[in-house]
Parts: sequence; structure tokens; C-alpha cells
Amino acid sequence: MPDQDQGARVALKLDIVVIGAGQAGLSSAYHLKQLGLEAGRDFLVLDGAPQPGGAWQYRWPSLTLSTVNRVHDLPGMSFADISGDDDSVRASVAVPHYFGAYEERFGLNVLRPATVGVVCERSERLRVETDRGLFSARGVINATGTWEKPFIPEYPGRESFSGRQLHTQEFRQAEDFAGQHVLIVGGGISAIQLLDQISQVTRTTWVTRTPPRFREGPFDQEAGRAAVAMVETRVRAGLPPNSVVSVTGLPVTPTIEAMRQRGVLERQDMFQSITPTGVRWADGRELAVDVILWCTGFRSALDHLAPLQLREESGGIVMTGRLATQVARDPRVHLVGYGPSASTIGANRAGAAAARELTAFLGLAGQ
Repeated sequence: MPDQDQGARVALKLDIVVIGAGQAGLSSAYHLKQLGLEAGRDFLVLDGAPQPGGAWQYRWPSLTLSTVNRVHDLPGMSFADISGDDDSVRASVAVPHYFGAYEERFGLNVLRPATVGVVCERSERLRVETDRGLFSARGVINATGTWEKPFIPEYPGRESFSGRQLHTQEFRQAEDFAGQHVLIVGGGISAIQLLDQISQVTRTTWVTRTPPRFREGPFDQEAGRAAVAMVETRVRAGLPPNSVVSVTGLPVTPTIEAMRQRGVLERQDMFQSITPTGVRWADGRELAVDVILWCTGFRSALDHLAPLQLREESGGIVMTGRLATQVARDPRVHLVGYGPSASTIGANRAGAAAARELTAFLGLAGQ
């Protein structure tokens, strides 16, 4: 078993390396153990974060258990048993606590912090280069998510803006913007959450590329399956996955209704360019703002897999397998938390599928 003290370097020859210890990575590791593989000997989980919790540990403090969409249980252990019933607890505290307890209960032996620089071909095996040493694996389950790769679209004049620009990833609290005019860009759930908070302490303007699509009524299982199927169709065809909101729409909650009453959901079309003091639309209209908050989402953090040449000319990756976790160009590689599995419940199912399919492909099932 590798030495997991911070700064220690290790070198191991393994069957499988799991990269990332968020929901998808931990689910994958759990199912690898259920299939008879031993953590630290047959497979190893590498995590770039300093402690358990995946991307949850970096979420803004005002995101509590009452405001998150939902935290789904990891396989074999209930979140409620660890978190209790206090919805006012910060998600950045409760979820890492749960993940840490999960790792300990199932003996997943995560090596952290371990930053993966590159995964490349080495004879018939895969070479995983990290700041904690070199690892040789027959297969890789990649579960790096998106948090490390925030996306900000290019607009003319963006570098000339004299105010402050930041991405959702950098947001901490609404009070930081008191007395300033904040332009919030984006039509996703995070944009709505931050628009709600910031509009209660200062002036806001909301712009989106397309009109937001609000969803009335419950999001039942049938609707969920249809949404997942749409994303799955794209990744099986090698197209980049769409955002979740583009498929599911925005649920109309009491918070949304309250925002409508306050008039903060009166969105404007996307501007054409950015000026030193604000933004300009195609018709020449300008708006002066102090802050541009880009709630424009994330991209899959897959740069370390570039040497494997998994991408198509479309920019996407052709996915196969029962739940579209297996890379068609290299069946030794599975992507979990990508495409249709980019949700907490989807990540659980994808972790199970990836573990079963990869062990079967490598001839490890039932060992």
C-alpha cells in the first residue's frame, strides 16, 4: 500500500488507476472493491485536492444543504446518516465530511494531494505521471469532473474592462459586491442562485445568450430519463456534451417565484462587446457596470489525457459501453462524471458500469 503522507513519492504497477475522488471516483472505487480488487494493490485512487470532498469543498459558503439541488447517497452508505437533518449546514462542510467518512468506512485509501500531469501510452500499459510519482496501469477510470476548468467565452474588449471580472468558481459571498452594479452572465442554476443572493444586496443586470427555459411541475423519472438520453446520444456520436440546463430547464421553485416578484428575472439578450466601463449591444446601447460575473459553466477537465488522442475533430469524444462511459478509441479508458453521468446520481451508476466493464475488459472480473 502506498505511503499517503503529504509530499511522499510513490511508484506502483497497478491494474487500474482512478483519477479523482468526487462522487464518480468514489463510486468507481467502491464497485472495484465489490468486484474483488484491493485498494492500494490492484487499484489506486488519486485525488488532487488536499482533503476529501471533491469540488464540494470549494463551493461558496452560502450554498447550504437547503439550496443545493440534491446530494445523492454514495453506494452502500446514506448521506443522511452522516449529515443529519440540519439543512442550514454548508454544503462545503457537510459533503466533504460525508466523503471522508465514506473513504474510511470502505478503506478506499485515496492518495492525496496528487496532481496528475499526464496520462500516456507506455508499451501495452498506461503511464500516469503525477507530482507524487509514476504509476503504471492497465486501465484508467477518469473522474476529474469540471471544477478545475471554468469556462469564460471570448468577447471583444474583455481585456479592456477596468472593473472586476470573476467566474462562479471564485464567488464567495454576495456582500462582497455591496454598492456595485453587477452584471451576471449565464442562464444556468448557479447563475440563478447567485443572481438571487447578489440582487438582495446591490443592483444587478442579468444577461443570457438564449431565453431561459423554466420548467413548471415536477421533474419526474420519465423526464429525467429523457434528459439523460439526449446527452447520451450526443456523446455516443462524439459531440461535446450539452449543459444540464439546456436539457432539463430551470425548475420553478419558491425562490424563482420570489425573484419574479422582485423583478430580478427580467433578463436581457447577450451583449456584443465589452467596453472599459461596461458592455455594448449590437444596436449601440451601452451599460456601465462595476463587476462582470461569468456564470458560464465549466468544461470537462481532460487535458491530462491529451496524449492518448481521444478527441474527435468535433471536439468531443466518442463514448460507448452500457452507460456511455467507455472511450471508443481506447477501451482501457473510462470517463465517469462526463456527459450523461455529470450528476450525482448519474455518477453513481456510471461508476458501477465503468468498474464492471473495465474489469471485464482487462480480464479481472471475479478474481
